[in-house]
Formats: sequence, structure tokens, C-alpha cells
Amino acid sequence: MPILDRFSTQAALYATFRIEYPAELYEWLLARVSGRGRAWDCATGNGQVAVVLAQHFARVDATDISRAQLAQAPLRPNITYQLAQAEHTPFPDHSFDLVTVGQAVHWFEPDAFNQEVQRVLKPGGVIAEWGYGLVQVSPQLDPIIQTFYAETLHAYWDANRWHIDDEYARLPFPFSEVETARFTETRNWTAVHFLNYLRTWSSVANYKRQHQADAVLLIADQLTRLWGEGEREVRFPVFLRLGRVQ
Repeated sequence: MPILDRFSTQAALYATFRIEYPAELYEWLLARVSGRGRAWDCATGNGQVAVVLAQHFARVDATDISRAQLAQAPLRPNITYQLAQAEHTPFPDHSFDLVTVGQAVHWFEPDAFNQEVQRVLKPGGVIAEWGYGLVQVSPQLDPIIQTFYAETLHAYWDANRWHIDDEYARLPFPFSEVETARFTETRNWTAVHFLNYLRTWSSVANYKRQHQADAVLLIADQLTRLWGEGEREVRFPVFLRLGRVQ
């Protein structure tokens, strides 16, 4: 399976305009992890999850395949960032109390990644994978966003993306004591901020590569007019699945 890097070209936008994850997610997750020695944040991107984990673990290893994304990550004394594929890492066996993957596991080769997780987690260690679905704003704006996502850009999404829509139901998860949870991340954004968030989508980057044009401009005027002045609340539905190794 080829390595899919869909986020290097928009790494700076990603660091500025992508959401963080709700505090409730981390509280729920950390309550289920007994050890606090070492965590691996896989596909860390700009390090947003790694920075939170670093407040709770003695050591955090954060990996990604994108050098441009890692260049955006904040430095912390107990975080080690490095280039590595999710399916093939340099870590010793049974190293980690926790492995996390935020909005990325759908890009991996699932069987190889699951084998790697089984190898590097300690007995009883936790794997947590989560993602978030299509943003919700208002009854007026949501149909525009949905059409842009599912119709205008349909041909520009990699097939992997559709795993988000069914909350990873088709991706294998061969772990024990499986639990699931849902959260909502809420933000207040201007129209400009929202349009720049759309520019972080991999489909928008694919469109630009093919057409040398910004797909977001196709809806920018209509969306900005309906959005109005100032900020609106935007809501991201977050889903999570957790399991353990024996």
C-alpha cells in the first residue's frame, strides 16, 4: 500500500485552522489508562494531541510521515518527534502504556498497523483511535457545506476518507475490552476562519493539485453572505473507540 501524505502542502493552515479535541475526551480516555510512563501519538501532525499527553506522561513519542507537519509541532522537553510510518516504527516491544491516533487511522494499512500496536503496547495497554465527522453550523449553511463535501469534492476525496462517515465501522479493531464514546467540539469562528478551515481538507488540496485553483472559492461568496458579520458557533461530532492488548 503506498504512503498517502495528504497534509504536507497545507501544514501551516492545518496548524492554525484545524480543531483541537475536547477536554472531556482526554478526561474519559485518561481515566482508562493505568500507566503514565510512555505514550505514542501516531500520525501526530502538528503535535496537538502529543502536547496534551505530555502533561500526563513521563515521555511521549510522536510520529508522522510529514516533515512539514512536524515542523509546526510545539517543542516540549518530554516529547520526541520523529518521521515514521504508522505500520513500521523503531520502538521496542511492549514500550507504551497508551497509543493514540487522532483523525488519521483511516490513512493506514489496518492489519499492519494493528500488528504494530500489538507489538509496542505493554500488556493491558490502551489503544485509542478517534475522528470527527462533518462540521455543523446552521440549517441555512449546513446544506451548502454538505453539497461541497459530498458532491462538489466527491471525486477529490481519497477512498480512505469515507471511513470517517461510518465512524471506522469497516476498519478492523482486534483488541479486547472495546469501548466507544462520542463528544462534541464547539468553536466560535468567523466566515474567514471557516473558509480557511475548509482549505485544510485533503480534497481541497487534491483539487488544487489538479486544477491549480482554490475549490473553496466556489462557495466562498455564498457562505460569507449567509454567515454574516462576526462569529458563529461550529460543532464537530467526535467519535472514539478504545481497546486493550492482553
